[in-house]
Amino acid sequence: MRAALRSLRSLRVQVVLTALVTAGLLAALVVAARLMFVSERDALIVSLLVVGAALVTVRVAALLERQRERAAAEAARRRLVAAVSHDLRTPLAALRLLVEAVDDDIVDEPTRRRYLATMQTHIHSLSAMIDDLFELSRIEAGDIEWSIRQVELSPLVDETVAAMAPEARAKRVEVRCELDGDALAAAADPERIQRVLFNLIRNAIRHTPADGSVVVRAQQGAEAVEIEVADSGPGIAPADRERIFDAFYRGEPHAARDDGGAGLGLAIARAIVETHGGRIWLAPGDAGTRIRFSLPRRAG
Repeated sequence: MRAALRSLRSLRVQVVLTALVTAGLLAALVVAARLMFVSERDALIVSLLVVGAALVTVRVAALLERQRERAAAEAARRRLVAAVSHDLRTPLAALRLLVEAVDDDIVDEPTRRRYLATMQTHIHSLSAMIDDLFELSRIEAGDIEWSIRQVELSPLVDETVAAMAPEARAKRVEVRCELDGDALAAAADPERIQRVLFNLIRNAIRHTPADGSVVVRAQQGAEAVEIEVADSGPGIAPADRERIFDAFYRGEPHAARDDGGAGLGLAIARAIVETHGGRIWLAPGDAGTRIRFSLPRRAG
């Protein structure tokens, strides 16, 4: 509803501006024509023709721009459908084979239990991907109620790092915090920002080799708080840097498909951060990957 009202207000502003510009241009042309000793009637006709041609040109340019936007949106939709289809088809095909093997009684009991555990993993992966898709679509549609207030971020960072400790230990990855003091206050929805931290830290752990490290840093600025999640992994190829926050984009397939991610974590993180009025970006560095995001210190 809010988005619709914003669009309506924007449309009204555009209409008023167009009318003012057209009226101003017409008046200027009439005056110019009169100065060239053209009769008032001829001056008005010439001015109307010039303004009409200008408006037609502007209209054609706007239509061409809309056509380009529709083509880009259609291309993005096709990429999204292809990515979703792939990510659904792969675990579903594996589930079908496992179910057939268990149903046909062609495996012994230990193997059957192992297959059932694998089936549960695939089901959990599918469920998580559907939940992520639903959340991303709700954020982009503006269908989420936000609870943005003044929040101390240090406890959120500590809680998230503690929650990720078992996964980090399983990969022999060290996760540590380097916070700029305890008073890191920002205007934020704590549940959503914890989701951002969770996505970034999990992504960093997944792409960090054994005996590597992940560091969470935060510092308070005059207008915003900046939080960074840095890892000692292989880094991101230059060709992938512009698209890492796109939904389902995971860079080189041979390097990214093995981590179990659906390529939605960074897209969700970006949507949440931008809804807060902040921004998220890939920070430069000599090694590994450093993803940084900012949050305004005060609402509004």
